[in-house]
Amino acid sequence: MAFNDLERKRVEKAAGAFVEKHRPPPQLRSKLDLAFRIDGQSLEIFEVSPRYDKPDEKLEIPVAKAKYVRSQDVWKVYWQRADLKWHGYTPCPQVGTVEAFLELVGRDEMACFFG
Repeated sequence: MAFNDLERKRVEKAAGAFVEKHRPPPQLRSKLDLAFRIDGQSLEIFEVSPRYDKPDEKLEIPVAKAKYVRSQDVWKVYWQRADLKWHGYTPCPQVGTVEAFLELVGRDEMACFFG
């Protein structure tokens, strides 16, 4: 089940603030930028850059993902490994709020999200 309007706005506001805080300077954003998307009950943070062989096309490089599990009222945290599959983030597999997820990604203590 997708977020209701109020929940979606709260997630958009938190993710938007995170992206604005962590984006590169404006002069670099055509080469590397940060964005987010909400899909169902998942929030994904990703980098955006031009393809090296086709600069007119944009590549999206996943950074982090969290899925809200309504029945448990938790956000499950994921990172993408070299196998290009999402894996549970072992140091902290779940958090209580979207803000806690974004704080965890911003700290990136294990260098799993931004490398």
